[in-house]
Amino acid sequence: DESKCVHTFDRWDRLFMDSEERYHKTMMFRDLTLEIVHYCTSLTVEAFAPNTVGGATKSSSLFATTTGPGGKAAASYDEDLELTRQIIISSMGVSEDDAEEDDTTTDTYTNPAPPANDLMIRAALGREPVERTPVWLFRQAGRHLPEYHAHKEKTGRSFLDMLAYPEDVENVPYNPAGAIQSMLQFSFRILVIAEALGIEVTMPGGVGILIPSPLKGLEEVDYTASLLLMKLHRPVWLEYHAHKEKTGRSFLDMLAYPEDVVECTIQPCRCYPIDAAILFSDILVIAEALGIEVTMPGGVGILIPNPLKGPEEVDYSIPTINEITPSFIEEKIGTVLDSVKLIREKMVEESISIPLIGFSGAPFTLMFYMIGGSSRKNLESGMTWLNEYPEQSKKLLDVLTKIIIEYMSAQVESGAHMLQLFEAMGMMLEEKEFDEFALPCLEKIAIELKNRYPDVPLMVFSRGACYANEKLSHMGFDVVTMDGDVDRSTAREIAGDRVGLQGNYDPRELIEENDKTPETVRESAKKYLDDFGPQRLIANLGEGLGGKESPELVKVFIDTIHEYSEELIQKSD
Repeated sequence: DESKCVHTFDRWDRLFMDSEERYHKTMMFRDLTLEIVHYCTSLTVEAFAPNTVGGATKSSSLFATTTGPGGKAAASYDEDLELTRQIIISSMGVSEDDAEEDDTTTDTYTNPAPPANDLMIRAALGREPVERTPVWLFRQAGRHLPEYHAHKEKTGRSFLDMLAYPEDVENVPYNPAGAIQSMLQFSFRILVIAEALGIEVTMPGGVGILIPSPLKGLEEVDYTASLLLMKLHRPVWLEYHAHKEKTGRSFLDMLAYPEDVVECTIQPCRCYPIDAAILFSDILVIAEALGIEVTMPGGVGILIPNPLKGPEEVDYSIPTINEITPSFIEEKIGTVLDSVKLIREKMVEESISIPLIGFSGAPFTLMFYMIGGSSRKNLESGMTWLNEYPEQSKKLLDVLTKIIIEYMSAQVESGAHMLQLFEAMGMMLEEKEFDEFALPCLEKIAIELKNRYPDVPLMVFSRGACYANEKLSHMGFDVVTMDGDVDRSTAREIAGDRVGLQGNYDPRELIEENDKTPETVRESAKKYLDDFGPQRLIANLGEGLGGKESPELVKVFIDTIHEYSEELIQKSD
């Protein structure tokens, strides 16, 4: 049975993921095994038994245990695991002593103790029944809450106001070779210095900040970088037109302030009896960590104004896979990790004892933004790259896979109890390309994170590509997420008992302008539970809150999920 080879793969990964070399050898074994499987699946277990003579027949689908020297089969799971280990180590030409020595240098990973309300963790792992269905909401932190807008207004600075704050200027790198590149990439912090150095900076309105006459050649770098280093220690203040309207910090601006991240993460926990908090952040922090400029000019969402122009840039603009280490994550995305720690402290301070969810965008989704620049234009860029530059696409996806693993791992080490992986742009791929390019990356992430943190629930959302949920259910994820297009009548059958389900509730049910009321929300929430059942389910939306939802109706939805699921569970008992 080909699907049961997942069991073998998981064992290999637990045995050999303790070094880069062993990882690659494990991948080699996996590729070879898949070739053999097509033949093996037609044979019976009896054909491989020591006492078998002659050919094989098609009948059995049992999964055989490992047979050791002399034809003696393993008598238990632990013995089977040890025999597998000995056989593969022998095939690799590694002695037992070397293997034991390698084991002593294996990295150790720790996850935080569960919160008092661990309902959602238990539901996600599926190891025991729960007393009610947990619920949280995609984008629960943010624009649908009045408290969110009040916080922005209270702490609001206009973009130009922010340029006058020394703490925003102090982060300019001191590396002369990278100073100019950094100055252009992180313009929202550093263009005050560019202007101080004689580089013209304009903000005509509606198109963001511009440098109309950028550096023309490398000969200008040494001179300008030297001036930059001489002037970095001096505060640089700019005066702009006094009549500029204050707009407050944008979403992207707030991510640079841990106190804002903490506040926005905690706000929905104060408003609703939700069963988890999710880190207030954005998937494109990874793109920024890789040196890609990210902006939010207003009214058009988050943009990458200078996406990768061609496959050659993957070689000279993107860090290599060997550069992606825990230290790289700490250096480039340390602000997010600081925010996670502060959130946990604030939750303790306010006696909010529910899981904190860390998250990341998935590899193809990040690649889509890095080459297309936006979710609203260049929509064919992803498919174009995969088809025209398959090798460079895989190279970029491999780098993104590695940084996602280390980034999500760092979130757990900083205090996150659960992890959510968003393949948010799955709808931009045809199924063939999704299977060839996206799925292998998702599998690598699942295998490695579950190897490191077997008790940390790992959830995945392949938005617009939920046809992949059946395959995802075999890859080690604890929960697969359903968008609004998933057929409720077949969702359980597709997932089987391998994973829990999450999502699918229509957020339009929570908008009063759509003629929705507390009564209609209660009715649709009950139907949601009737369709999916209350166990192995995390109640959530088919996509995130958009900002028009009524907080009153959101609370009705959450309360109904809790109350009606308890009723259903009590009846079944």
